[in-house]
Amino acid sequence: MLDIQNISYRVGGRLLFDGASAQLPEGHKIGLVGRNGTGKSTLFSLIAGEIEPDGGDIRMPRATRIGTVEQEMPSGAATPLEIVLAADKERARLLAAAEADSHDPHEISEIHEQLLDIDAHAAPTRAAIILAGLGFDEEAQHRPISSFSGGWRMRVSLAAALFTEPDLLLLDEPTNHLDLEAATWLEAFLQTYPRTLLVISHDRDFLNQIADGIVHIEGLKLNFYRGNYDRFERARREKIALTAAMRQKQEAQREHMQAYIDRFRYKASKARQAQSRIKALARMEPLDVILRDPEVVFDFPQPTEMSPPLITLDDASVGYDGKAILSGLSLRVDPDDRIALVGANGNGKTTLVRFIAGQLAAIDGKRVASGRIKTGYFAQHQVDELRLDESAFQHFQRLIPDGKESHLRGLLGRFGFGQERAETKVGKLSGGEKARLTLALITHNAPHLLILDEPTNHLDMEARAALIDALADYNGAVIVVSHDRHLVERVADSLWLVADGTAKPLDGDLESYRNQISGGGGKAKSAGAKSDKKTETVVAKRPAATVTKPRVNPSLLRKNLRDAEMALAKLTSERDHLDRLLTEPRIMGNPQQLAEIARHRDALQPQLEQAERLWLEAASVIEELGLVES
Repeated sequence: MLDIQNISYRVGGRLLFDGASAQLPEGHKIGLVGRNGTGKSTLFSLIAGEIEPDGGDIRMPRATRIGTVEQEMPSGAATPLEIVLAADKERARLLAAAEADSHDPHEISEIHEQLLDIDAHAAPTRAAIILAGLGFDEEAQHRPISSFSGGWRMRVSLAAALFTEPDLLLLDEPTNHLDLEAATWLEAFLQTYPRTLLVISHDRDFLNQIADGIVHIEGLKLNFYRGNYDRFERARREKIALTAAMRQKQEAQREHMQAYIDRFRYKASKARQAQSRIKALARMEPLDVILRDPEVVFDFPQPTEMSPPLITLDDASVGYDGKAILSGLSLRVDPDDRIALVGANGNGKTTLVRFIAGQLAAIDGKRVASGRIKTGYFAQHQVDELRLDESAFQHFQRLIPDGKESHLRGLLGRFGFGQERAETKVGKLSGGEKARLTLALITHNAPHLLILDEPTNHLDMEARAALIDALADYNGAVIVVSHDRHLVERVADSLWLVADGTAKPLDGDLESYRNQISGGGGKAKSAGAKSDKKTETVVAKRPAATVTKPRVNPSLLRKNLRDAEMALAKLTSERDHLDRLLTEPRIMGNPQQLAEIARHRDALQPQLEQAERLWLEAASVIEELGLVES
């Protein structure tokens, strides 16, 4: 058991933990969640012994082996397989001892027995399986690590941590550098991990699949909940509502007692009762209010209407330095499209979105875009390219030099930057705030097409939910590349598979695609690009991912299903938003506003039931005609 007892810790004078305690059962898989900046990574450092708490204690069984992903990326001529095998220090030590000159038969026998005990001879096979699961084919496993980009080197570090099978495995956002294929494999691997796992993640679907407990950092404390993320979220909502109701009841009691005291404290016949109530009132400790996290704001400016298509690709090829990465591209983007790109990293997803955005020219074929189209393109490197010594407001002044101050501040306000945060230097903003600033900058002119390439890596759970809600309200077209399954499922109504040197629309939904890649229906893995960030190299060819089935009017039927899904998702999102409002203390303290929201919630329920019925009917027709993925 990992026993955290009353720890306190400060960073730069700011208190992160104050008397925080939690007991984590041995062998369990625990998700560590909390808003950005609450101390999740700091807690990992405290558990790993890299830093010491200012007060309190962290206890675990003696000789507990703690495993983490090394922050320093591997480099040099060693191969991924060699690096992973070398991570097992005990095996490496025993192998070196076995190869050393020794004339003591007893010593040699003992070394070989120890190698047998740790199953050392099976280690290369086990290491290769882990690397393959994370996207390294056999050829890639034997290439020098220096030939890989930073993201792929991080995968090697993750593989090394998994290979050593420590008693306590600490993983900090392990899916951030993975594509959907590798994240699906990792999810399955961790579900059967035989020891204790503590993982920081803002991917709710990932936590729902692997976690049997959640530790929530809030109010400088650690709060343990049993179950996965959805169960934690329900339990916390109930806790907030219960505490708010109890506090309201306590306040009514206090007011009643105080009124009695004020009325009778100076009356001789009631003095004793009044004094008794004074003492009782002093002993009545006010309940702490469990405040909901402040809402994160995303509000995309709405574009003007445009006639379809926005962009057409006609048998186009695109790549770098005259060498095609993707060919035979015949695709179309319309104003109401919501498209997610799937396929392994290194297959060309970023190349495709850059081509659609107009950042790359066609090698062959055509890219035709509407003359009035405005495109907002979000890429991870843009967050890193923000000027750290400038404020968010100064970034907008450079972008729109003739813009009025009120207009610029209004644009920032749409993304949660009030007066204070708008004037704060970017170097002092959190990763999530930098991502929000980047989104504000690329959407300032109300683009007709929004392209998001891994937009959630810097966002916590609440910010991801806010982004999903904002995209649901956005009237333009959206193309998203993301390993966050929840975001893809809520935002996209069609998938494009980028594989085998091309990109094509994919029949079926994300779940059927995940079942395909996890169940052997076409392996979509490849050890991706070399360190040149401009180049994405396809290193392995794979069989076609889908087989088109005979069908009757498939376009119309699937459109009906997508429309029903979108209506259901929008109404569900609205209901969840109202449910959150109903538990907020500020709302609960305003009876008129509370009643108005409750009426809205009640009126929404029949619409939700109708949308669900239409969706079920559409899905049934699709299934009866055999148009679903088998």
